[in-house]
Amino acid sequence: MRASRMERAVNYMVLVLFAAQALIPVLYVVVLSLRSERIGDDSWGHVENYATAWEQGRFSQYMANSAIIAVLVVGLALVLSLMSGYVLGVLRPRGGNVLFFVFLLGIMVPSEAIVLPMFFDMRTLGLTDTVWAVALPQTAQSLAFGSFWMRAFFRGVDPAILEAARIDGAGDLRILVSVLLPIGRPAIVTQVVLTFMWTWNDFLIPLVMSPSGAMRTAPLGLAFFQGQYTQGSTLLAAGAVLVALPMVILYLVLQRQFISGMTEGAVKG
Repeated sequence: MRASRMERAVNYMVLVLFAAQALIPVLYVVVLSLRSERIGDDSWGHVENYATAWEQGRFSQYMANSAIIAVLVVGLALVLSLMSGYVLGVLRPRGGNVLFFVFLLGIMVPSEAIVLPMFFDMRTLGLTDTVWAVALPQTAQSLAFGSFWMRAFFRGVDPAILEAARIDGAGDLRILVSVLLPIGRPAIVTQVVLTFMWTWNDFLIPLVMSPSGAMRTAPLGLAFFQGQYTQGSTLLAAGAVLVALPMVILYLVLQRQFISGMTEGAVKG
């Protein structure tokens, strides 16, 4: 049954309201970042604020730390999630359901409950203030979601496709790489985007695992930038735009496959 004009108009109004609620704060921060730092100066369009915030806030170092950690976490979590998802979703060994629920615990347990024990473990291993102290816990957390996500995708693949590949003599590794990865690109892109976003925005684990600040990430740098380098809101807004920019670029580049992966996951769920 087709929706009436009134129903479509109401739907569009609701969507516009939600979009405005999400976009207006973002636009306000962008506009604020381009205002003059001088009191009483109402001029606008000061692009140099970004360069000033970048230099004063040492964002070059913090963004590099965040990029390294994000690449490690996204790469490790993706590879491990593909393998665990294939085992749990395609091979389905005995005891696989129990193992799957163990993975789900990683989604349900918050970081705040385990960050201190992890810190003492990392300190015992001599890994604190290193990239691995930040990347490994985040990889473990992302692996929990990745295993759940890829298992759901692999279980939804037509078994006839897998059976045809086995008849042609393909092993498990060949099936995973040559058959499932091409058709699973939307699901993989969705996991990459979500994992990158969670890793980039994470505040607690980098704060605890790097007491000296050697592996301070961009969100941490933004928090310290507010207190140590500036008391005004203009440069702080410019720093916030700089920190958010990599996520925005990644989403714009991968938005089609990301939305496709999310909708396919919603339908399968």
